[in-house]
Amino acid sequence: MTDHASINKFSSAICDAQSVKVGNPRCHSIGFDGGKMVKGRKRHVLVDTLGLVLMVMVTAANISDQRGAKILFWKARRQGASLSRLVRIWADAGYQGQAFMKWVMDRFQYVLEVIKRSDNLAGFQVVPKRWIVERTFGWLLWSRRLNKDYELLTRTAEALAYVAMIRLMVRRLAQEY
Repeated sequence: MTDHASINKFSSAICDAQSVKVGNPRCHSIGFDGGKMVKGRKRHVLVDTLGLVLMVMVTAANISDQRGAKILFWKARRQGASLSRLVRIWADAGYQGQAFMKWVMDRFQYVLEVIKRSDNLAGFQVVPKRWIVERTFGWLLWSRRLNKDYELLTRTAEALAYVAMIRLMVRRLAQEY
């Protein structure tokens, strides 16, 4: 007989950030992301292995991925998010570095595993584990309100990302019945 508690004993998540342009010049917290050449905001997300959002945080675009992840993890802990089973977090090269990995392990007991793109292949390639969070960004962009960030406050932009994800999950549940 299989013990379901032992099967779901450990959990993994994927962390990433996406820069989006701002559609309203009066928005608070605007910055310039030099890597993506975008003036606007950055959405930092933590998703589960199905691509469902666990946590969203919106900052100015000039906030680095590592700094945004630090704030995101603290916010998750403060809000009491049910991440107690979380053991491993996969991320892209923006989160690499021994100091950051040690910081994550010391503070949260998460193993941060950086998934890098292969240098041997040219053009587009699907990166294992990372495609999940990229698909989630695609789902969020289905919402017309999230194509650009029109909100004055970052809290409102975060709430709209949660609403878009809730809508997606409710539609999937409705198809089953």
